[in-house]
Amino acid sequence: MRQDCSGKRRPAHSRSSSAVSSTVAGPVTLPAQPATATPHIERGTAAFIRTSIALFCAGLATFTLLYCTQPLLPVFSREFGVSAASASLAISLPSIALAIGTLVASSLSESFGRKPLMVGSVFASAGLTLVSAFAPSWEAFLILRALQGLALAGLPAAAMAYLAEEVHPRSIGLSMGLYISGNALGGMAGRVGAGLLSEFVSWHVAVGAMGALGLVTATVFLVNLRPSRHFTPRPLRLGSLAQGFAGHLRERGLRALFLTGALLMGGFVTMYNYIGYRLVAPEIGLSPSIAGLVYSVYLVGIVASVSIGALADRLGRARIFWMNLVVILVGLGVSLLPSVTGAVVGLAFLTLGFFGAHAIACAWVGRRALKAKAQASSLYLFACYGGSAVLGTFGGWALEAWGWAGVVGLIAVCTLVALVAALWLSRLKPLAQPVA
Repeated sequence: MRQDCSGKRRPAHSRSSSAVSSTVAGPVTLPAQPATATPHIERGTAAFIRTSIALFCAGLATFTLLYCTQPLLPVFSREFGVSAASASLAISLPSIALAIGTLVASSLSESFGRKPLMVGSVFASAGLTLVSAFAPSWEAFLILRALQGLALAGLPAAAMAYLAEEVHPRSIGLSMGLYISGNALGGMAGRVGAGLLSEFVSWHVAVGAMGALGLVTATVFLVNLRPSRHFTPRPLRLGSLAQGFAGHLRERGLRALFLTGALLMGGFVTMYNYIGYRLVAPEIGLSPSIAGLVYSVYLVGIVASVSIGALADRLGRARIFWMNLVVILVGLGVSLLPSVTGAVVGLAFLTLGFFGAHAIACAWVGRRALKAKAQASSLYLFACYGGSAVLGTFGGWALEAWGWAGVVGLIAVCTLVALVAALWLSRLKPLAQPVA
Protein backbone atom coordinates (compact mmCIF):
# COMPACT_ATOMS: atom_id res chain seq x y z
CA MET A 1 0.00 0.00 0.00
CA ARG A 2 1.20 3.52 -0.84
CA GLN A 3 0.00 7.00 0.23
CA ASP A 4 -0.96 9.57 -2.45
CA CYS A 5 -0.89 13.37 -2.16
CA SER A 6 -4.34 13.48 -0.59
CA GLY A 7 -3.20 11.29 2.24
CA LYS A 8 -5.35 8.38 1.15
CA ARG A 9 -3.82 4.96 0.85
CA ARG A 10 -4.32 2.94 -2.29
CA PRO A 11 -3.00 -0.36 -3.70
CA ALA A 12 0.38 -0.30 -5.38
CA HIS A 13 -1.07 -1.75 -8.61
CA SER A 14 -3.33 1.33 -8.95
CA ARG A 15 -0.34 3.60 -9.33
CA SER A 16 1.23 1.33 -11.92
CA SER A 17 -2.03 1.25 -13.84
CA SER A 18 -2.24 5.03 -13.93
CA ALA A 19 1.36 5.18 -15.05
CA VAL A 20 0.57 2.88 -17.96
CA SER A 21 -2.41 4.97 -18.97
CA SER A 22 -0.50 8.23 -18.65
CA THR A 23 0.46 9.91 -21.92
CA VAL A 24 3.06 12.12 -20.29
CA ALA A 25 5.69 9.42 -20.34
CA GLY A 26 5.07 8.75 -24.07
CA PRO A 27 3.52 5.85 -25.90
CA VAL A 28 3.63 2.42 -24.39
CA THR A 29 5.12 -0.44 -26.40
CA LEU A 30 3.12 -3.63 -25.94
CA PRO A 31 4.78 -7.05 -26.11
CA ALA A 32 5.05 -8.37 -29.69
CA GLN A 33 2.54 -11.06 -30.59
CA PRO A 34 3.67 -14.11 -32.55
CA ALA A 35 2.95 -13.82 -36.26
CA THR A 36 0.22 -16.06 -37.59
CA ALA A 37 1.64 -18.77 -39.86
CA THR A 38 0.62 -18.59 -43.50
CA PRO A 39 -1.96 -21.33 -44.06
CA HIS A 40 -1.29 -24.06 -46.56
CA ILE A 41 -3.45 -24.46 -49.65
CA GLU A 42 -6.42 -26.77 -49.12
CA ARG A 43 -8.99 -28.22 -51.46
CA GLY A 44 -12.18 -26.21 -51.87
CA THR A 45 -10.41 -22.84 -51.79
CA ALA A 46 -9.80 -20.39 -54.62
CA ALA A 47 -6.05 -20.78 -54.11
CA PHE A 48 -6.36 -24.53 -54.60
CA ILE A 49 -8.27 -24.06 -57.86
CA ARG A 50 -5.74 -21.60 -59.28
CA THR A 51 -2.82 -23.76 -58.18
CA SER A 52 -4.44 -26.84 -59.71
CA ILE A 53 -4.99 -25.02 -63.02
CA ALA A 54 -1.39 -23.80 -63.05
CA LEU A 55 0.20 -27.14 -62.24
CA PHE A 56 -2.20 -28.96 -64.57
CA CYS A 57 -0.90 -26.73 -67.38
CA ALA A 58 2.67 -27.37 -66.26
CA GLY A 59 2.13 -31.11 -66.53
CA LEU A 60 0.40 -30.61 -69.86
CA ALA A 61 3.38 -28.71 -71.23
CA THR A 62 5.91 -31.23 -69.87
CA PHE A 63 4.52 -34.30 -71.60
CA THR A 64 3.36 -32.50 -74.73
CA LEU A 65 6.84 -31.16 -75.43
CA LEU A 66 8.70 -34.28 -74.34
CA TYR A 67 6.64 -36.95 -76.09
CA CYS A 68 5.17 -35.23 -79.15
CA THR A 69 7.75 -37.03 -81.31
CA GLN A 70 6.73 -40.50 -80.12
CA PRO A 71 4.07 -41.17 -82.82
CA LEU A 72 6.52 -39.79 -85.39
CA LEU A 73 9.17 -42.46 -84.78
CA PRO A 74 8.03 -44.60 -87.76
CA VAL A 75 8.04 -41.39 -89.86
CA PHE A 76 11.62 -40.66 -88.76
CA SER A 77 12.64 -44.23 -89.62
CA ARG A 78 11.24 -43.78 -93.11
CA GLU A 79 12.42 -40.24 -93.86
CA PHE A 80 15.90 -40.44 -92.32
CA GLY A 81 16.53 -44.13 -93.00
CA VAL A 82 17.22 -45.04 -89.36
CA SER A 83 16.27 -48.12 -87.33
CA ALA A 84 13.58 -48.22 -84.65
CA ALA A 85 16.22 -48.08 -81.90
CA SER A 86 17.91 -45.07 -83.56
CA ALA A 87 14.57 -43.31 -84.06
CA SER A 88 13.84 -43.76 -80.36
CA LEU A 89 16.74 -41.38 -79.63
CA ALA A 90 14.25 -38.57 -80.31
CA ILE A 91 12.72 -39.66 -76.98
CA SER A 92 15.73 -41.12 -75.19
CA LEU A 93 18.12 -38.17 -75.60
CA PRO A 94 15.80 -35.50 -74.16
CA SER A 95 14.86 -37.95 -71.41
CA ILE A 96 18.53 -38.42 -70.46
CA ALA A 97 19.11 -34.66 -70.56
CA LEU A 98 16.00 -34.12 -68.45
CA ALA A 99 17.12 -36.73 -65.94
CA ILE A 100 20.54 -35.15 -65.50
CA GLY A 101 19.17 -31.62 -65.59
CA THR A 102 16.73 -32.25 -62.74
CA LEU A 103 19.63 -32.84 -60.36
CA VAL A 104 21.07 -29.41 -61.15
CA ALA A 105 17.73 -27.64 -61.44
CA SER A 106 16.50 -28.90 -58.07
CA SER A 107 19.58 -27.44 -56.40
CA LEU A 108 19.00 -24.11 -58.12
CA SER A 109 15.37 -24.10 -56.99
CA GLU A 110 16.48 -24.60 -53.38
CA SER A 111 18.35 -21.29 -53.60
CA PHE A 112 16.49 -19.15 -56.14
CA GLY A 113 12.89 -20.29 -55.65
CA ARG A 114 10.38 -22.60 -57.30
CA LYS A 115 8.25 -20.40 -59.54
CA PRO A 116 10.98 -18.46 -61.40
CA LEU A 117 12.75 -21.69 -62.35
CA MET A 118 9.54 -23.41 -63.47
CA VAL A 119 8.39 -20.48 -65.61
CA GLY A 120 11.76 -20.08 -67.32
CA SER A 121 11.98 -23.81 -67.88
CA VAL A 122 8.69 -24.28 -69.69
CA PHE A 123 9.08 -21.19 -71.87
CA ALA A 124 12.62 -22.19 -72.90
CA SER A 125 11.55 -25.74 -73.73
CA ALA A 126 8.60 -24.57 -75.82
CA GLY A 127 10.86 -22.18 -77.72
CA LEU A 128 13.40 -24.92 -78.46
CA THR A 129 10.59 -27.16 -79.72
CA LEU A 130 9.63 -24.48 -82.24
CA VAL A 131 13.26 -24.17 -83.35
CA SER A 132 13.63 -27.95 -83.73
CA ALA A 133 10.80 -27.94 -86.25
CA PHE A 134 13.22 -26.26 -88.67
CA ALA A 135 16.11 -28.70 -88.08
CA PRO A 136 17.83 -29.43 -91.41
CA SER A 137 19.14 -32.91 -90.48
CA TRP A 138 18.59 -35.83 -88.14
CA GLU A 139 21.70 -34.96 -86.12
CA ALA A 140 20.65 -31.32 -85.70
CA PHE A 141 17.17 -32.41 -84.64
CA LEU A 142 18.59 -34.74 -81.98
CA ILE A 143 20.85 -31.99 -80.60
CA LEU A 144 17.89 -29.61 -80.29
CA ARG A 145 15.80 -32.34 -78.66
CA ALA A 146 18.54 -32.93 -76.08
CA LEU A 147 18.71 -29.20 -75.32
CA GLN A 148 14.94 -29.14 -75.00
CA GLY A 149 15.03 -31.92 -72.39
CA LEU A 150 17.73 -30.04 -70.49
CA ALA A 151 15.65 -26.84 -70.52
CA LEU A 152 12.56 -28.69 -69.36
CA ALA A 153 14.34 -30.12 -66.31
CA GLY A 154 13.53 -27.22 -64.01
CA LEU A 155 9.79 -27.70 -64.20
CA PRO A 156 9.01 -31.21 -62.88
CA ALA A 157 11.54 -31.19 -60.00
CA ALA A 158 10.43 -27.79 -58.70
CA ALA A 159 6.73 -28.55 -59.27
CA MET A 160 6.78 -31.59 -56.99
CA ALA A 161 8.64 -29.62 -54.30
CA TYR A 162 6.25 -26.68 -54.67
CA LEU A 163 3.21 -28.89 -54.06
CA ALA A 164 4.87 -30.64 -51.12
CA GLU A 165 5.57 -27.26 -49.48
CA GLU A 166 2.50 -25.21 -50.36
CA VAL A 167 -0.38 -27.72 -50.27
CA HIS A 168 -1.74 -29.09 -46.98
CA PRO A 169 -0.98 -32.80 -46.43
CA ARG A 170 -4.73 -33.52 -46.42
CA SER A 171 -4.91 -32.34 -50.04
CA ILE A 172 -1.50 -33.30 -51.41
CA GLY A 173 -2.71 -36.55 -53.01
CA LEU A 174 -5.44 -34.79 -54.98
CA SER A 175 -3.22 -31.89 -56.02
CA MET A 176 -0.44 -34.22 -57.14
CA GLY A 177 -3.02 -36.29 -59.00
CA LEU A 178 -4.22 -33.19 -60.85
CA TYR A 179 -0.63 -32.35 -61.76
CA ILE A 180 -0.04 -35.88 -63.06
CA SER A 181 -3.35 -35.73 -64.94
CA GLY A 182 -1.93 -32.73 -66.77
CA ASN A 183 1.00 -34.98 -67.70
CA ALA A 184 -1.49 -37.50 -69.03
CA LEU A 185 -3.42 -34.97 -71.08
CA GLY A 186 -0.18 -33.50 -72.39
CA GLY A 187 1.02 -36.93 -73.39
CA MET A 188 -2.22 -37.55 -75.24
CA ALA A 189 -2.32 -34.11 -76.87
CA GLY A 190 1.27 -34.38 -78.03
CA ARG A 191 1.00 -37.93 -79.32
CA VAL A 192 -2.46 -37.78 -80.89
CA GLY A 193 -2.00 -34.24 -82.22
CA ALA A 194 1.37 -34.90 -83.80
CA GLY A 195 0.21 -38.26 -85.14
CA LEU A 196 -2.86 -36.81 -86.84
CA LEU A 197 -1.01 -33.81 -88.23
CA SER A 198 1.68 -36.03 -89.73
CA GLU A 199 -0.96 -37.58 -92.00
CA PHE A 200 -1.65 -34.23 -93.69
CA VAL A 201 1.47 -32.10 -93.15
CA SER A 202 5.19 -32.70 -92.69
CA TRP A 203 6.69 -33.65 -89.36
CA HIS A 204 8.20 -30.14 -89.24
CA VAL A 205 4.74 -28.58 -89.04
CA ALA A 206 3.53 -31.16 -86.52
CA VAL A 207 6.43 -30.49 -84.14
CA GLY A 208 6.07 -26.72 -84.56
CA ALA A 209 2.39 -26.91 -83.63
CA MET A 210 3.26 -28.74 -80.42
CA GLY A 211 5.79 -26.00 -79.58
CA ALA A 212 3.09 -23.35 -80.04
CA LEU A 213 0.77 -25.30 -77.74
CA GLY A 214 3.57 -25.35 -75.16
CA LEU A 215 3.83 -21.56 -75.23
CA VAL A 216 0.08 -21.21 -74.62
CA THR A 217 0.10 -23.54 -71.61
CA ALA A 218 3.22 -21.83 -70.27
CA THR A 219 1.39 -18.50 -70.29
CA VAL A 220 -1.58 -19.93 -68.36
CA PHE A 221 0.85 -21.45 -65.87
CA LEU A 222 2.61 -18.11 -65.34
CA VAL A 223 -0.62 -16.22 -64.72
CA ASN A 224 -2.21 -18.65 -62.24
CA LEU A 225 0.63 -19.90 -60.04
CA ARG A 226 1.11 -17.88 -56.86
CA PRO A 227 4.64 -17.33 -55.51
CA SER A 228 5.91 -19.70 -52.82
CA ARG A 229 4.94 -18.79 -49.25
CA HIS A 230 6.54 -21.69 -47.39
CA PHE A 231 9.83 -21.79 -49.25
CA THR A 232 13.03 -21.05 -47.33
CA PRO A 233 16.04 -20.38 -49.57
CA ARG A 234 19.22 -22.29 -48.85
CA PRO A 235 22.75 -21.18 -49.76
CA LEU A 236 24.03 -22.73 -52.96
CA ARG A 237 26.93 -24.66 -51.49
CA LEU A 238 28.24 -27.83 -53.07
CA GLY A 239 28.91 -29.43 -49.72
CA SER A 240 25.39 -28.96 -48.38
CA LEU A 241 23.89 -30.01 -51.72
CA ALA A 242 25.93 -33.20 -51.72
CA GLN A 243 24.84 -33.88 -48.14
CA GLY A 244 21.21 -33.43 -49.15
CA PHE A 245 21.48 -35.92 -52.01
CA ALA A 246 23.39 -38.38 -49.83
CA GLY A 247 20.79 -38.09 -47.07
CA HIS A 248 17.96 -38.94 -49.46
CA LEU A 249 19.86 -41.88 -50.90
CA ARG A 250 20.44 -43.26 -47.39
CA GLU A 251 16.69 -43.28 -46.67
CA ARG A 252 15.53 -46.78 -47.60
CA GLY A 253 11.96 -45.80 -48.40
CA LEU A 254 13.10 -43.17 -50.86
CA ARG A 255 15.52 -45.65 -52.47
CA ALA A 256 12.64 -48.05 -53.07
CA LEU A 257 10.53 -45.27 -54.57
CA PHE A 258 13.39 -44.25 -56.87
CA LEU A 259 13.73 -47.86 -58.05
CA THR A 260 10.03 -48.30 -58.75
CA GLY A 261 9.95 -44.97 -60.58
CA ALA A 262 12.78 -46.00 -62.89
CA LEU A 263 11.23 -49.38 -63.69
CA LEU A 264 7.66 -48.18 -64.13
CA MET A 265 8.45 -45.11 -66.23
CA GLY A 266 10.90 -47.17 -68.28
CA GLY A 267 8.29 -49.82 -69.02
CA PHE A 268 5.59 -47.25 -69.73
CA VAL A 269 7.68 -45.26 -72.22
CA THR A 270 8.91 -48.46 -73.88
CA MET A 271 5.35 -49.59 -74.52
CA TYR A 272 4.37 -46.24 -76.01
CA ASN A 273 7.58 -46.02 -78.07
CA TYR A 274 6.91 -49.22 -79.99
CA ILE A 275 3.15 -49.73 -79.98
CA GLY A 276 3.05 -47.68 -83.19
CA TYR A 277 5.36 -50.15 -84.93
CA ARG A 278 3.07 -53.00 -83.89
CA LEU A 279 -0.07 -51.27 -85.12
CA VAL A 280 1.34 -50.39 -88.56
CA ALA A 281 2.93 -53.83 -89.03
CA PRO A 282 1.22 -56.19 -91.55
CA GLU A 283 -0.26 -58.29 -88.72
CA ILE A 284 -2.61 -55.39 -87.83
CA GLY A 285 -1.96 -52.97 -90.71
CA LEU A 286 -3.22 -49.57 -89.55
CA SER A 287 -2.22 -46.28 -91.17
CA PRO A 288 0.08 -43.99 -89.11
CA SER A 289 -2.72 -41.47 -88.44
CA ILE A 290 -5.17 -44.14 -87.26
CA ALA A 291 -2.46 -45.83 -85.22
CA GLY A 292 -1.78 -42.47 -83.55
CA LEU A 293 -5.33 -42.43 -82.22
CA VAL A 294 -4.44 -45.27 -79.86
CA TYR A 295 -2.71 -42.66 -77.70
CA SER A 296 -6.17 -41.39 -76.78
CA VAL A 297 -6.12 -43.98 -74.01
CA TYR A 298 -4.10 -41.39 -72.12
CA LEU A 299 -7.54 -40.17 -71.01
CA VAL A 300 -7.52 -43.20 -68.73
CA GLY A 301 -4.39 -41.78 -67.11
CA ILE A 302 -6.15 -38.49 -66.37
CA VAL A 303 -8.93 -40.26 -64.49
CA ALA A 304 -6.51 -42.63 -62.76
CA SER A 305 -4.10 -40.00 -61.47
CA VAL A 306 -6.82 -37.82 -59.95
CA SER A 307 -9.06 -40.54 -58.52
CA ILE A 308 -6.29 -42.80 -57.25
CA GLY A 309 -4.36 -39.84 -55.85
CA ALA A 310 -7.43 -38.75 -53.87
CA LEU A 311 -8.09 -42.34 -52.82
CA ALA A 312 -4.55 -42.59 -51.47
CA ASP A 313 -5.26 -39.54 -49.25
CA ARG A 314 -8.12 -41.45 -47.62
CA LEU A 315 -6.89 -45.05 -47.51
CA GLY A 316 -3.13 -44.61 -47.39
CA ARG A 317 -0.53 -44.87 -50.13
CA ALA A 318 0.94 -48.15 -48.95
CA ARG A 319 -2.39 -49.96 -49.17
CA ILE A 320 -3.10 -49.31 -52.84
CA PHE A 321 0.28 -48.55 -54.45
CA TRP A 322 1.11 -52.16 -55.32
CA MET A 323 -2.36 -52.80 -56.78
CA ASN A 324 -1.59 -50.49 -59.68
CA LEU A 325 1.35 -52.68 -60.66
CA VAL A 326 -0.89 -55.73 -60.86
CA VAL A 327 -3.09 -53.76 -63.27
CA ILE A 328 -0.02 -53.09 -65.44
CA LEU A 329 0.78 -56.81 -65.61
CA VAL A 330 -2.78 -57.58 -66.72
CA GLY A 331 -2.48 -54.98 -69.47
CA LEU A 332 0.78 -56.49 -70.70
CA GLY A 333 -0.85 -59.88 -71.06
CA VAL A 334 -3.81 -58.46 -73.00
CA SER A 335 -1.51 -56.52 -75.35
CA LEU A 336 -0.15 -59.80 -76.73
CA LEU A 337 -3.46 -60.48 -78.50
CA PRO A 338 -2.88 -59.89 -82.26
CA SER A 339 -5.66 -57.36 -82.76
CA VAL A 340 -6.45 -53.66 -82.44
CA THR A 341 -8.71 -54.46 -79.50
CA GLY A 342 -5.94 -56.29 -77.67
CA ALA A 343 -3.49 -53.44 -78.25
CA VAL A 344 -5.92 -50.73 -77.12
CA VAL A 345 -7.27 -52.57 -74.06
CA GLY A 346 -3.80 -53.67 -73.00
CA LEU A 347 -2.45 -50.14 -73.37
CA ALA A 348 -5.41 -48.78 -71.39
CA PHE A 349 -4.72 -51.12 -68.46
CA LEU A 350 -1.02 -50.26 -68.52
CA THR A 351 -1.82 -46.53 -68.60
CA LEU A 352 -4.29 -46.85 -65.73
CA GLY A 353 -1.81 -48.69 -63.55
CA PHE A 354 1.15 -46.47 -64.37
CA PHE A 355 -0.49 -43.12 -63.74
CA GLY A 356 -2.11 -44.34 -60.54
CA ALA A 357 1.24 -45.58 -59.24
CA HIS A 358 3.09 -42.48 -60.46
CA ALA A 359 0.69 -40.08 -58.72
CA ILE A 360 1.07 -41.97 -55.44
CA ALA A 361 4.86 -42.20 -55.71
CA CYS A 362 5.26 -38.47 -56.45
CA ALA A 363 3.29 -37.53 -53.34
CA TRP A 364 5.06 -40.20 -51.29
CA VAL A 365 8.50 -38.85 -52.14
CA GLY A 366 7.44 -35.39 -50.95
CA ARG A 367 6.23 -36.80 -47.64
CA ARG A 368 9.25 -39.01 -46.92
CA ALA A 369 11.73 -36.21 -47.66
CA LEU A 370 11.83 -34.21 -44.44
CA LYS A 371 13.97 -31.45 -45.98
CA ALA A 372 15.44 -30.44 -49.36
CA LYS A 373 12.27 -31.71 -51.01
CA ALA A 374 13.24 -30.45 -54.46
CA GLN A 375 16.39 -32.55 -54.33
CA ALA A 376 14.37 -35.63 -53.37
CA SER A 377 11.96 -34.93 -56.21
CA SER A 378 14.85 -34.51 -58.63
CA LEU A 379 16.32 -37.87 -57.64
CA TYR A 380 12.96 -39.52 -58.25
CA LEU A 381 12.62 -37.81 -61.62
CA PHE A 382 16.23 -38.65 -62.48
CA ALA A 383 15.38 -42.29 -61.86
CA CYS A 384 12.15 -42.06 -63.87
CA TYR A 385 13.55 -40.36 -66.95
CA GLY A 386 16.84 -42.21 -66.78
CA GLY A 387 14.91 -45.48 -66.68
CA SER A 388 12.76 -44.40 -69.62
CA ALA A 389 15.85 -43.50 -71.68
CA VAL A 390 17.67 -46.77 -71.00
CA LEU A 391 14.73 -49.14 -71.22
CA GLY A 392 13.28 -47.22 -74.16
CA THR A 393 16.41 -47.99 -76.18
CA PHE A 394 16.58 -51.60 -74.95
CA GLY A 395 12.97 -51.99 -76.06
CA GLY A 396 13.99 -51.17 -79.64
CA TRP A 397 16.62 -53.90 -79.56
CA ALA A 398 14.10 -56.34 -78.07
CA LEU A 399 11.62 -55.47 -80.84
CA GLU A 400 14.21 -56.11 -83.55
CA ALA A 401 15.36 -59.39 -81.95
CA TRP A 402 12.14 -60.99 -80.67
CA GLY A 403 9.25 -58.90 -81.97
CA TRP A 404 6.42 -57.61 -79.81
CA ALA A 405 6.74 -60.51 -77.35
CA GLY A 406 10.27 -59.31 -76.57
CA VAL A 407 9.03 -55.80 -75.77
CA VAL A 408 6.27 -57.14 -73.50
CA GLY A 409 8.68 -59.54 -71.78
CA LEU A 410 11.13 -56.73 -71.00
CA ILE A 411 8.39 -54.56 -69.48
CA ALA A 412 6.95 -57.49 -67.51
CA VAL A 413 10.29 -58.26 -65.85
CA CYS A 414 10.68 -54.61 -64.83
CA THR A 415 7.13 -54.50 -63.45
CA LEU A 416 7.62 -57.67 -61.39
CA VAL A 417 10.76 -56.23 -59.78
CA ALA A 418 8.86 -53.01 -59.07
CA LEU A 419 6.02 -55.05 -57.54
CA VAL A 420 8.41 -56.67 -55.06
CA ALA A 421 9.67 -53.21 -54.06
CA ALA A 422 6.08 -51.92 -53.74
CA LEU A 423 5.07 -54.80 -51.46
CA TRP A 424 8.11 -54.07 -49.29
CA LEU A 425 7.12 -50.39 -49.16
CA SER A 426 3.65 -51.35 -47.96
CA ARG A 427 5.25 -52.80 -44.80
CA LEU A 428 7.53 -49.82 -44.17
CA LYS A 429 6.64 -47.53 -41.29
CA PRO A 430 6.01 -43.87 -42.25
CA LEU A 431 8.48 -41.23 -41.14
CA ALA A 432 7.36 -38.98 -38.31
CA GLN A 433 7.06 -35.38 -39.45
CA PRO A 434 4.91 -32.43 -38.39
CA VAL A 435 1.65 -31.81 -40.19
CA ALA A 436 0.90 -28.12 -40.70
